[in-house]
Amino acid sequence: MSFCWELPYPSQRAPVCAHNIVAASQPLAAQAGIGMLVRGGNAVDAAIASAIALTVVEPNMNGIGSDAFAIVWDGAQLHGLNASGRSPKHLQVHGLLARPEMPDYGWPTVTVPGAVSAWVALSERFGKLPFDALFEPAIRYAFDGFIVSPVVAARWSEAVSIYQDYPDFAAAFLPLGRAPKAGELFRSADHAATLSAIAASKGEAFYRGELGARIAAHARDNGAALDSGDLAAHSVEWVECISRRYRDVDVHELPPNGQGLATLIALGVLQYRGIIDYPLDSADSIHLQLEAMKIGFAEAHRHVADPTTMQVRSDALLDDAFLRRRADEIHMNRAGHYESKVESDSGTVYLSCADRSGMMVSFIQSNYEGFGSGIVVPGTGISLQNRGACFSTDPAHPNVVAPGKRPFHTIIPAMASRHGNAILSFGVMGGHMQPQGHVQMILRIFDHQQNPQTAADAPRWHVNKNFEIALEKGLPAEVRAELTQRGHRWIADSDVSVGLFGGAQLIHRLDDGYCAGSDSRKDGQAVGY
Repeated sequence: MSFCWELPYPSQRAPVCAHNIVAASQPLAAQAGIGMLVRGGNAVDAAIASAIALTVVEPNMNGIGSDAFAIVWDGAQLHGLNASGRSPKHLQVHGLLARPEMPDYGWPTVTVPGAVSAWVALSERFGKLPFDALFEPAIRYAFDGFIVSPVVAARWSEAVSIYQDYPDFAAAFLPLGRAPKAGELFRSADHAATLSAIAASKGEAFYRGELGARIAAHARDNGAALDSGDLAAHSVEWVECISRRYRDVDVHELPPNGQGLATLIALGVLQYRGIIDYPLDSADSIHLQLEAMKIGFAEAHRHVADPTTMQVRSDALLDDAFLRRRADEIHMNRAGHYESKVESDSGTVYLSCADRSGMMVSFIQSNYEGFGSGIVVPGTGISLQNRGACFSTDPAHPNVVAPGKRPFHTIIPAMASRHGNAILSFGVMGGHMQPQGHVQMILRIFDHQQNPQTAADAPRWHVNKNFEIALEKGLPAEVRAELTQRGHRWIADSDVSVGLFGGAQLIHRLDDGYCAGSDSRKDGQAVGY
């Protein structure tokens, strides 16, 4: 395709074009990945090295105790990886079911971390370099220290009040009694030692060795359910992507328990409403996008859960006749509040890598909220995720909290292909923002030929779980006025920040290489050679 190479939005970044390329949300992590490509590794090696480095240099969004998902294009076909973990098999749910919703932090939200298993599985199946070599940059950043970047520093500082009641968190991440400031050096010898143990054992130390024993002991000492059996039983799952044709491209997402289904539903609705016929960033275009996304969220939030407990198949939600009917529900002159119409039968990091051989990797890992549950295993640098907060406490919901179960997941990597060949590896980190960010990237790149950096820089809209909306600065003022007239409800200004709109990383295939963009809302970069 032919991009428009103009850069109409405020940004200090230009698209990066190269034969081998990495786009990540923190520059040191991107450099770790490109270093593997320089050493003769492939895109998978680069993705793993970047992901491991991100646990050190962006700990406010992910860590060794995170979950991870990936989509790999090996040059001939797509491979999906679900490395999310399950709730403890001895989890006591009676007290949780008595609550209106799950707690946000603490041991009840901890599920088995899957990120380490993702690194191992990807390396074993696709990697070229030795597994331990992929850890070298991250271990160096942790042991020798790294200079904290501005956006990471700001988010780190915001986390202090959230985790102030968790002394192990403070010991690991606030050694000076405060968050490190931008430009300051931060070291974590514990983190370095943990990564070294994982590297030397190919992950066995984490799930069945000394590190796993320390995680289980910390849980036992605090009366929590997670034990060594939960860790030892963890395994990844290779899955087939779910897909939806949008114009002349196929958009690929991972199947549930992730929320990528919401993206595909929204795109299907928008295609039936002829979204391409409306001017970019007009009130009509944004109205249609908001309404389609509400429909996508209504269905995903009702049905997405651990696949073993879902009551509706994904293909029923992507059926052409169903999407056409849902598209017909949208009124151009007023906002809607949508519910599921399919009846039942009974802070995140994202990175993308591509290499000269044609391999592309879309990879994401996350603590869920900030540093996760607040639980940090003493002396290890391991912050445990709070993915269990995404369970429902409604006994009738397929995502109801239960022992040994994977929760609804917000983190979703994505790809797009044309004529059976991958052409775009992309993701937009940011919880609830992710599927709606995917929709906006697809429309900008394939409807309006924006290059990846322009698509990443463009102002965004956001719809929250209550169907309240926000528009980022840069969209015309008259658009807000028109949307207000149509009945859209607004997120309070005090709750709107740059972080609400997420952060994108994108790599698009060219005839003779790649073009990448890295979101200016983050510290990151796209880098290649």
